[in-house]
Amino acid sequence: MNVLAFDTSNYTTSVAVFDGTQGHNVSRLLDVEQGSLGLRQSDALFAHIKRLPELTDRLFSDIGRVPLEAIGVSTRPRAVEGSYMPCFLAGESQARVLASALHLPLYTFSHQQGHIAASLFSSAHMELMDEPHLAWHLSGGTTELLYVTPEGCSVHAEKIGGTTDISAGQLIDRTGKLLGLQFPSGKELDRLSRSASDREVFRVKVKDMEFSLSGVQNKVEKYHSGKAEETAGYALRCLIGAIVEATKNALKQYPGCKVVFAGGVASNSMLRERCQALPAAFCPPQYATDNALGTAVLTWRACHAAADL
Repeated sequence: MNVLAFDTSNYTTSVAVFDGTQGHNVSRLLDVEQGSLGLRQSDALFAHIKRLPELTDRLFSDIGRVPLEAIGVSTRPRAVEGSYMPCFLAGESQARVLASALHLPLYTFSHQQGHIAASLFSSAHMELMDEPHLAWHLSGGTTELLYVTPEGCSVHAEKIGGTTDISAGQLIDRTGKLLGLQFPSGKELDRLSRSASDREVFRVKVKDMEFSLSGVQNKVEKYHSGKAEETAGYALRCLIGAIVEATKNALKQYPGCKVVFAGGVASNSMLRERCQALPAAFCPPQYATDNALGTAVLTWRACHAAADL
């Protein structure tokens, strides 16, 4: 039996099914005007509402007719009090209607929990769902180093480090705007950086497991000389240097832990290369970015845990 899940994050609409062994995810980025650094929440919510029928049609066109036993959805960014973004209402409303109409149980999770589950499943490290581990959530709105512990069928994520101001994704997209790239700029900045020379860069000050990126943005703007590949490489080396140093500090405090990387920035090739010496787990790039598969995995676990009681 399959479960169906929705995720309507700030910039991606996603629908997925999962049968306990394998899953299928269909996603599409929301449209953002050239030169813009994002969408207003009202515009993102409206875009999700328009996009969900299209993606659901495509999902079931791909997999055919399958029996469903539960519906899942991400309803907020993080599983903490006060975490809220209107864009998640699009997926939640669809999920609640379907669950009521089909007389199926509904399970809700946070977007962050879904990211962690997607990374663990697609990197073949599902055993970490039941073990303490470290996780980076690196995205357009979040750069958090988390201590993750089991919580029933899901996980509890405690923030122990990360940025104190702008996120990794914001730094990347602001660098992309400086270079005239389309939003979001992660993939193109990654591609450009592969042709950059490995020059010395500004070293971000890391205190324990926290660091600031606003100074990096200023350094990137001063460094920019018209060579897009050099600017891209400079920005990413500054960012990744801070992430690696914070990770090493965390491993001193949490020895023996595996480090899982989640979120769109975790698909960056330079980051993956420079973490090779660490006990790091990276998932395929398509499951590092926003997706509904992680929510589907959590939904399946919740549904079957309830059935076993």
